[in-house]
Amino acid sequence: MIAEIIAAGSEMLTPFRQDTNSLFLTEGLNDLGVQVAFKTIVGDSLAHLTLAAKVALSRADLVLFSGGLGPTEDDNTREAAAAALGLGLHRDEQLMESLRQRFAARKMPMPANNAKQADVLEGATILENANGSAAGQLIDTVLDGSRRIVLLLPGPPREIKPMFTNQVKPRLAAILPLGFLARGLLRMALIPESLVDSRTAPIYQRFPDIETTILAGSGEIQLHFQCAKPTRAEAEARVADLSAAIEHEMQDDIFSAHGESLEEVVLLLLGLRHWTLATAESCTGGLLAGRLTGVPGSSRYFLGGAVVYADQLKTVFADVPEEIIEREGPVSEPVARLLAEGIRARTGASMGVAITGIAGPGPGTGADAEKPVGLVHIGLADPDDTQVRTLHITGDRERIRFWATQYALEMIRRHLL
Repeated sequence: MIAEIIAAGSEMLTPFRQDTNSLFLTEGLNDLGVQVAFKTIVGDSLAHLTLAAKVALSRADLVLFSGGLGPTEDDNTREAAAAALGLGLHRDEQLMESLRQRFAARKMPMPANNAKQADVLEGATILENANGSAAGQLIDTVLDGSRRIVLLLPGPPREIKPMFTNQVKPRLAAILPLGFLARGLLRMALIPESLVDSRTAPIYQRFPDIETTILAGSGEIQLHFQCAKPTRAEAEARVADLSAAIEHEMQDDIFSAHGESLEEVVLLLLGLRHWTLATAESCTGGLLAGRLTGVPGSSRYFLGGAVVYADQLKTVFADVPEEIIEREGPVSEPVARLLAEGIRARTGASMGVAITGIAGPGPGTGADAEKPVGLVHIGLADPDDTQVRTLHITGDRERIRFWATQYALEMIRRHLL
């Protein structure tokens, strides 16, 4: 069974408001084994909303409307659903009385336009709204020979969430076929999306009953799997089989199969070796240390570090000779090497990591004046050796700095494997 969520409201077609209800509804539907195949945002036009409703009813078994149940002229969800379903609307006297009492309790006269909130689709079950004036509605009907379940729900989160949790989910659980969704997630860092897909598509295409999604962003590729089956065991077994096949193909490129972040995995690997880590950061200004300390319990393995933005602090905190900084420039392979070794020695850590680079938007100065924006050197020193990786990262200042930390974490992870 698949569902479509229609969020009604012109405000969500502006840069200032977002549809967050669909995220909550999707999670709740997934708990019932229902896959959300479509999400639609529609303005307050009755014609547009009716068209969206007709399209949704043509392709989804379960259609949920969020919003548009208020008393104003631009609240058209009830009318659009009625038109799309070919059903009439009638004014429910119990809802009318409830609205009158609501206003009387506030010692306010009820405006005439509030009466439309008592309009109910033929055959609908009314869902009480304990937190607002817009009652919800549930319609279980047959349209063109196919069963369709339609839900009209209020838009404010404080109203839709308790209504869905307390009234909708129990009703759907009682009338929907029993089903379960299993999910899987594999995460890889710093690999092109096209390369991942070329290697994994021949595998996941053998599992047509699993919905596979590839997401790319922030120096990471994620493979998401979702499978619906009559039993939880069946769904989980299928996802496990696909995950295992892709893990076999991608090997160490996968840093997480259970949702952990790259920094969490790095700290886990440090713990397995009983190693500690310290950092010396120039262009990233403590961003790497911030990512590591964002993980609870990181103090067991991350000792700390220094932000050595000024050249003199590279000498003060990591013992990099001034003459080398002057001759080679602070953004250089020798300085990255000495920073990593120096911070390791000064802190007593098992491993020292250094980042120095030109994040832009302007060029470097002195010996670095001719070096390009995006040039980054990452140094890694352990008890046996020191290595330096040189990168040319494209993008703006924020992207260069973040990707530098991503490369550093992945460099640490692979070194610890």
